[in-house]
Amino acid sequence: MSNYTKRQWITLVVFSLAQFCNAVCVSLQAPFYPAEAEKKGATPSQYGLVFGIFELTVFLVSPIYGRYMSKWGPKFINNAGIFTVSVMCILFGFLDRMNDTATFIGFSFAVRIVEALGNAAFVTSAFSIIANEFPKNVGSAFATMETFFGVGLIVGPTVGGALYELGGYTLPFVSLGVVLLLAAILTSCLLPSNGAEASPDSQITSRQFLSALRLPSIILSCFALLSASISIGFMQATLEPHLRPLKLTPLKVGLMFVLSGSMYALTAPFWGWLCDKWVKPRFITTLGALLVVVAFIFVGPMPFLPLETTIRLCIGALIIHGIGFGAVLVSTFTGAHRDVISNGFPDDLSTYGLVSGIWTSTFALGCFIGPSVGGVLLDYFGFKWASVFVAALHVLVVLSLGVYICCKGSDRDMTYTNIHECLSQAKDERHTLLTHPNGDCDSTYGSAGSSQENLPSIP
Repeated sequence: MSNYTKRQWITLVVFSLAQFCNAVCVSLQAPFYPAEAEKKGATPSQYGLVFGIFELTVFLVSPIYGRYMSKWGPKFINNAGIFTVSVMCILFGFLDRMNDTATFIGFSFAVRIVEALGNAAFVTSAFSIIANEFPKNVGSAFATMETFFGVGLIVGPTVGGALYELGGYTLPFVSLGVVLLLAAILTSCLLPSNGAEASPDSQITSRQFLSALRLPSIILSCFALLSASISIGFMQATLEPHLRPLKLTPLKVGLMFVLSGSMYALTAPFWGWLCDKWVKPRFITTLGALLVVVAFIFVGPMPFLPLETTIRLCIGALIIHGIGFGAVLVSTFTGAHRDVISNGFPDDLSTYGLVSGIWTSTFALGCFIGPSVGGVLLDYFGFKWASVFVAALHVLVVLSLGVYICCKGSDRDMTYTNIHECLSQAKDERHTLLTHPNGDCDSTYGSAGSSQENLPSIP
């Protein structure tokens, strides 16, 4: 970080603040919205879907934002997204005025869907701009943002619950929505425009989008990320029933939920630093998946182990889960950028938007599947056997990555830094480097297995 420029510092600080406020706003209703919905006559299935529809919407629209990132301009998408989230957060605070059950639930769905549209726009564009502004430190910059996002997810329910007790249903949404609106104004004013404006000529085509999704390395990254997000969603839906026999106080149960997120927030910068400087992201992803397996072996613990459920065992497992979860998230994002560039995609905002859209969409899908499937598994098999399914999913991730590393090696990873430095130059310079065999980057690109003929179209 000591080598960051003033522009990079401003970008990182502004986005980190916005990420924190965004996470607070999208998570603040968890402690009290279910009770308010039940007062209106809503069933758990109805208000549960209000939470689930958010992640489903993000899953559906994130690839669209990613594909059209360069055409619409990441700064425009970012500003529009964060303003939308803030306004929808404020509007959500007035839903308690609706006494009819169908009207209350219907407007809850509508507001959450629009809020999810804004959240997907903000997150996808922010990740794209970060990748563009930090070509040599993508992992560290991304991890810093995720740290603030993780802290926001912890603070949101806590502050939301406190404000609800202080002033009722409307106060937390309006007050925190206004804070996010101020952060949106600050982001709009301070975010550098140069490099974040619209550039229709560099738009990713449908063929390039599908080509990226067909890359084995991208498929593996998505599989690992999907499994990790399923694990955190599973915990959110099933951990509280699992802990009931321990007869913990509500405060202690809440602190148990904080453990995994806190460890993720604390260790994410470390994983980002490793990915940028020392260890190839695929190895970090494999290690992270292994840690998640260990966590799910002991959080139950698994039914074939001669162990009883204890508070200490659960605490240790949740700490390990947070560390492994952070490793997978940071390494899959960093590795996906390296993989698409080393496979011939242009090193510009169009590619960053493509990867960010795929990453955000995959993560949201896992967050939607995790609670949904987790509840079913809990009903039919109980927590201990349900945890076996999640652990087995991560074992498949480890085996798949192991086979890929053994069969394909990691030559492409080793060429990434030179490729990235060369392709980060002006467009005409980039054309020269790629089209002239004697260019400075020719040997590097050749070793990555790319040529001018098989490269995707380059602006």
